Amino acid sequence: MSTSASTPSAPRANGGPILAAVDGSEPSLKALTWAVDAALGHGREVVAAHVRTGRDSSAPDLVRARIEETVAAYGERTPPVRYVAVDGAPASALCELADEAALLVLGSRGLGGFAALLLGSNGRKCAAQAPCPVVVVPHESRAAHAAQGGPPGRVVLGLDPEETADEVIDFAFAGAARRGVELQVVSTYRVPLRALTTMGDLVPGDAADARRAGLALTAGQRERLTAFAERYPKVAVDPVVAPADPAGRLVTASRTADLLVVGRHRRRLTTDTLIMGSVANAVLLHAHCAVAVVPGR
Repeated sequence: MSTSASTPSAPRANGGPILAAVDGSEPSLKALTWAVDAALGHGREVVAAHVRTGRDSSAPDLVRARIEETVAAYGERTPPVRYVAVDGAPASALCELADEAALLVLGSRGLGGFAALLLGSNGRKCAAQAPCPVVVVPHESRAAHAAQGGPPGRVVLGLDPEETADEVIDFAFAGAARRGVELQVVSTYRVPLRALTTMGDLVPGDAADARRAGLALTAGQRERLTAFAERYPKVAVDPVVAPADPAGRLVTASRTADLLVVGRHRRRLTTDTLIMGSVANAVLLHAHCAVAVVPGR
């Protein structure tokens, strides 16, 4: 493993390195492991970035030693891993480093500036503003609450046929193809309260509207997925269309998934906005598996 205090090298032809935020804490080393696994077999370099803050007690030599120990477990399979140490505000520094990365991987908790990353401003800012997809890896206690069963290692995509960018869909299909697992595509629609039950009986008019909404969404989902299914013919797709709250349905699906993919809100008002969409924000707070927040053009 080489060591440098400079920014990552220019993007490679295959899309640049995978950037992992590492501060020496166990959650950050779990993120590093996720990044190394993602890099294996794809010719990508991993950049292990240690952002030092004024209150950060992690010495660079200690962090580097923990990185080397983690990477050594891979033996000869280890992809190129480079250590980068920079000073500054964690979110701003990581977003700057991510400008040349294919992917930014974060742990959900860490020391110093990475404390309570999923819930804190640093993690949210990275997910909302990084120029590349951001993967947040959950801590052990959250993953431990996931239910058993379901297809092992599957990828789940939250899809709104009219809103989700092509980049988000392609990211999910590519991830499922690399893993050789099923891709579950979840699209939801809201049901008027009157359409649920009134003393045990459906209200005919609203129930009919709900059925029409479900059929229209099914058709829209099928249309959006056609081109991607042709591009990735080996990916088995499990299409789900359900009357439900989208964030709640995706959090439930995350219990039997290895990766949950959602899109980032594209209507950004300023370069500093933290708007990434209510669904993306909710799954970052509550999902039981790694969450990828993917920007679209």
